[in-house]
Parts: sequence; structure tokens; C-alpha cells
Amino acid sequence: MYGLRVAIVAVLLTLTLALPPGEAAPGKASKTDKCPVCGMFVAKYPDFMAQVVFADGTHLFFDGAKDMFKYYFSVKKYTATRNMSDIANIYVTDYYRLALIDGKRAWYVMGSDVFGPMGNELMPFAKKVDAMEFMKDHAGKTLLSFDEVTLDIIKRLD
Repeated sequence: MYGLRVAIVAVLLTLTLALPPGEAAPGKASKTDKCPVCGMFVAKYPDFMAQVVFADGTHLFFDGAKDMFKYYFSVKKYTATRNMSDIANIYVTDYYRLALIDGKRAWYVMGSDVFGPMGNELMPFAKKVDAMEFMKDHAGKTLLSFDEVTLDIIKRLD
């Protein structure tokens, strides 16, 4: 039993140390967490979930990357006490791997034949090659990095 505890602690320590300095770890959404943009219960949509982690360690969860970007571009509209500068990290769910990835390093496919919980969605991928394969398989129209996504692009998805 002691050996198992030591192994678990070692794994947790490794995962914690694997984060770059200043990078906040993702949280786990509960059944009561709602998207601050649309009000949907996010735990129902784990395959599309995104989240914002603030410097103080608190989290907000979203039903997809589209609503996360809506929040990101208008933080004050949804949380009057927060600023964009309060955001420590952003996570999105890789469409193929169904795992959380760094949203700022992700590739996003727009205009595919795959829909998210709120309809048209940006589909995130950790690897550009996966995003390009998805575009071919699902009639994707545009491939974007995080910095290329704009509020205008997000508005066109609605």
C-alpha cells in the first residue's frame, strides 16, 4: 500500500512540474457548472468542453471553443470583476484525442460539417496535421491559430 501511495504522489508531482512556470492547471467541471455565455450545463458536452483558468486558480467552463472565444473577447461583459489580463491559461478539447490541450497553441478548423452543442463550432486540434486531416474529411473551410481567431470570425459562426 505504501508503494502505491508513493507512486501516486510521484505521478501527481510529475504532472504538476510538467506545466510551464506560471501556467495554471485545468479543472474538472461539475454537473452544476454552466457556460457563462449561453447558460448550458457544460458537463453534458465533455467532447467539446473548453475552459478559462484565472491567475487566482478559479475556472470557468464553456460548452465549446466558440463560446470560450466569445468570453475571451468580451470578458467584462460576462464577468464585470475580471479582465483579459486575469486569464492565466485557456484549455480546449482536442477533437480527435478528446483531451484538454493548451488553447493558445491549438489549431482551429472553421466551417466543417461537424457541429458542436451550439451549432457551428471551431474544432480544436493540438497538431496542425490532425486539423488538416479533419478539414479534408469534414469539408473544413479555414484553419486558424489562436492568434488568428477574431471576434468577427466568432460572430460569423452564429
